[in-house]
Amino acid sequence: MVNFNNYSDVIFDAFCLHTKQKDIVDRKQDILTKVSEHYNAGFGSILFIGFNPAILSNPGKEIYVAKVSDRVYRWLKEQNVHIQRYTNEDRTFDTVVACDEYLTFADSEDEQKQMITTLCHLATSLVITTVKDYKNQEFKDREYSQPAIIKANNSVTAFTEIHDWDYADKNAWTTSVYELAGTATKFHGAFNRRTLYFKQLAKFSLDTGADTFLVHKNLMYKSLIKKNYEHVISIYFE
Repeated sequence: MVNFNNYSDVIFDAFCLHTKQKDIVDRKQDILTKVSEHYNAGFGSILFIGFNPAILSNPGKEIYVAKVSDRVYRWLKEQNVHIQRYTNEDRTFDTVVACDEYLTFADSEDEQKQMITTLCHLATSLVITTVKDYKNQEFKDREYSQPAIIKANNSVTAFTEIHDWDYADKNAWTTSVYELAGTATKFHGAFNRRTLYFKQLAKFSLDTGADTFLVHKNLMYKSLIKKNYEHVISIYFE
């Protein structure tokens, strides 16, 4: 199975197809700004896990990125973003951002728990992530994500996700992403996934020493390759 880096690349490719990239950048950054303002916290140093359009306008004094391919990193550097690649495991950051359900890309519950622990240990102040409400997930959303269609330059590109659930483990599934452009089809995946419930994420993060766990009621995040909304969650360390 392939990893989150590859999934992040698909999101980057979708972003590059859009003609109104600035609007997307502003919307993604607005979410981060509102979470930061809730805690009256500045960005300072920030680590992005995977490609996030907010990288292009984030006011952080030090911006780092992880879980992206070489081509995405080169492109970010070409945009004059003062960005560095995360390579020092001993380094910590004021804020860590891991959107697009990053924490569901795990092979087991133990791996998922370790991913949460790692994010929390990387952040000295704030972790911002996104997760769907799996407890109240509608049955129709289990097998397919709502497709995203991008119209640009007289062409139409559609992204759709198909989810294949494990019969033995009700919390595990694989996601396959199909990119459709005219008669051309690209396949991305398959990606091992695991459900992550709010209470589960709260427990794991509070076990690491977090002071606050919050599902932001008035903030929702939408991926560039599907129309399903994800809940914005913050984990705060005082």
